[in-house]
Amino acid sequence: MPHPNKPSTNVVESSLSLPLSDSTVTVASHEMKHVTWPHRSYSSPFSSLPFSNVTYSQFSAAKHPRSSLSLPSMPASTAADFSSLPYDVLIKIAASFDHPNLLSASLVCWSWCEALQPLREAMLLLQWGKRFKHGRGGVRQNAEKALESFLKAAARGSALAMVDAGLMYWGKGERDKAVGLYIKAAELGNHAAQCNLALSYLQAKPPNTEQALKWLYKASFGGNVRSQYQLALCLHRSVGVRSNMKEAAKWYLKAAEGGYVRAMYNISLCYSFGEGLALSRQQARKWMKRAADRGHRKAQFEHGLALFSEGDMMKAVVYLELATRAGETGAAHIKNLVLNRLSAASRDHAMSLADSWRPLPSS
Repeated sequence: MPHPNKPSTNVVESSLSLPLSDSTVTVASHEMKHVTWPHRSYSSPFSSLPFSNVTYSQFSAAKHPRSSLSLPSMPASTAADFSSLPYDVLIKIAASFDHPNLLSASLVCWSWCEALQPLREAMLLLQWGKRFKHGRGGVRQNAEKALESFLKAAARGSALAMVDAGLMYWGKGERDKAVGLYIKAAELGNHAAQCNLALSYLQAKPPNTEQALKWLYKASFGGNVRSQYQLALCLHRSVGVRSNMKEAAKWYLKAAEGGYVRAMYNISLCYSFGEGLALSRQQARKWMKRAADRGHRKAQFEHGLALFSEGDMMKAVVYLELATRAGETGAAHIKNLVLNRLSAASRDHAMSLADSWRPLPSS
């Protein structure tokens, strides 16, 4: 049952933005609004190596590691191959490792343990930087000390710290310094840095779309869902490349499957209109509900309207109420129409469900 006040569904969720979060979780900010239709479990790669009973504390506690720690035996040729890897190459390889991966790599052989010591020091500085940045771990929030810690960690080769330092510089308006750090981290293979660098190029005046697309592709193929979403937007809106809805839909879907909520909304529209994908009302409904359940306010509005048209008034009013609370002003009128059709008890129950609602995790 369509309604004259229903917003046009051909509005793609779109933003080219830089994150304000740290290097481990990125969220959108500095939104660039566009209305167009021409937003985990740990698995170590070293888990197959038999190091489960060895901890890094044994390295630091031992005065002479070789006399107090016995690494699992391995073929001499393998150990020689590990040891012969140049330190500078190893540090570049490990620059984007998270803490568990870094400790696992440090246990591969003695040569690696020694070579990766600067990065282990960087990881401690990175942790202190996050404490100062967010006021956690018993310390007061202190942006200057946070940036100092991030820069010290970056100087020891940590790409993760480069991203965090870059974010702080970006927030201070020192964009050239931020971009310089993003470039270093991006070249070391950090996908969050590659995404941030690409978005920096898109926001430059004039934009450098060639470099932006280059880094978006690198990060997207590396599995960065935000880059996949931003790349899809570029392909959709002809930013530096001819519009290609089939390719755009492919990247929207990858980002949606990776948990990116804005991509869930956009891929729903692709399925709904048959843009870049075969038209599928079932798939459109599935992705719209997923986005709605994760707090996307336009998706909550759209899903509420769909439930209303099907006669499921109770669920419809819950989603419309959530959209209204999130700031989707058009949802309030439809919600009031639905409420007038419910009994007082049903209205109270619907509001209670909305009060107790919590968004599902993105992934």
